[in-house]
Amino acid sequence: YFQDLLNKSEKALYDAFPSMYGELYTQNMKVFKDLYSELRRYYRGSNINLEEALNEFWTRLLERLFKLMNPQYYITDEYLDCMVKHAEQHKPFGEVPRDLKVKATRAFIAARSYAQGFLVGSDVVKKVSQVSLSHECTRAIMKLMYCPHCRGMSSVKPCNNYCLNVVKGCLANQADLNTEWKYLMDSLVVVADRIDGPYNVDTVIGTIHMRIAEAISNLQENKDSITAKVFQGCGNPKISTKGSSSEDKKRRGKVTLEAKSSAQALEMLVLDAKGNLTALKTYWITLPGSLCSKKVMASSVADDKCWNGMSKGSYLPEVMGDGLANQINNPEVEVDITKPDMTIRQQIMQLKIMTNRLGNANIGNDVDFQDASDDMSGSGSGDSCPDDVCGKRLSKSPSTRQPETHAIPKQSGHGINEASSRSLPSAFHLLLSVAFIAVQHLWR
Repeated sequence: YFQDLLNKSEKALYDAFPSMYGELYTQNMKVFKDLYSELRRYYRGSNINLEEALNEFWTRLLERLFKLMNPQYYITDEYLDCMVKHAEQHKPFGEVPRDLKVKATRAFIAARSYAQGFLVGSDVVKKVSQVSLSHECTRAIMKLMYCPHCRGMSSVKPCNNYCLNVVKGCLANQADLNTEWKYLMDSLVVVADRIDGPYNVDTVIGTIHMRIAEAISNLQENKDSITAKVFQGCGNPKISTKGSSSEDKKRRGKVTLEAKSSAQALEMLVLDAKGNLTALKTYWITLPGSLCSKKVMASSVADDKCWNGMSKGSYLPEVMGDGLANQINNPEVEVDITKPDMTIRQQIMQLKIMTNRLGNANIGNDVDFQDASDDMSGSGSGDSCPDDVCGKRLSKSPSTRQPETHAIPKQSGHGINEASSRSLPSAFHLLLSVAFIAVQHLWR
């Protein structure tokens, strides 16, 4: 959606500016294309200083337009340097550059941080789903799922509390994601409110071309006074031997571009996202209950004729708490609470880092993304995107590359070997379902 806004703004500029400005546009087309290219790269996660990129755009545009609007003079690069130094004082584009810089910076910081938050969440789910089950866990699941069949009780369902203890023991490390996962979901909800509220992302990103047109009109209307001030500060340039050329004076004046607001669409998207994020807050600690009811098909809590691991009857042991530390007395799965899974600990750290970035984005501070990929979201067409179809290439595939975050050295030596994993299909399906359910929600 964010990239679609940017693509439409760029296309509107390409469609309208040739007839509006003539040579002022056609001879400076690359300046506009470069701006949108930088904005797109920034959104995708490239290490670009957005304020500097915007300042560079206005500087280059002023230099080009000043020469075009004063073709009777021979203006050197040194003279343009002098003019640029006085630009802040003369404000040739009016208040547009300053206003756009403030609003666009906040909007783009929020937009790209928000998209990055979803990518990090999806990446965490994928990496966590690849963590192998321990040998003790595969034995416990075998006992839970298949031993009733060996006893001739194929129609007897496992006791619910028995199932919960097995799955809580098997997913003890995963449950430790809960605190930082919840913080990430909360942070995404807060930034979503900014996107649809104070930072006015829909209006800012979708109307960049209109602000540029407004700035050019300001320069055209005040050309004489601005030129006089520049001559006063930098001296009179030499008269050009080429003489006057076409400036397309008849194109001067204010130009109004139509703004097609899609604020309602953004509001609906944000509302939908916030609903899903809220539902996902407790995902990791409610996962055992979901798996027992949907995948294992355990019996009701009060059932005294369920499979309790030994026979058909009630299950007496208490249900363990969530997380690794609470599994010390798990009666069904032997869990070494002194050896946390390092892959999951790494993902906890990634969640912390992303939550911190979202916190910065929420107050309008830029966040430090490493320049690892020019295709953060798998969409867009490169440096510029003037076609209608460009906005329709948005991909929500969770398989897109993730820009680098602060890496933690990987450690090995955890989990069971491949042969042991293959011996129990249910264990594999158990973790597959973890990935499927979470990724489905995150990329809905």
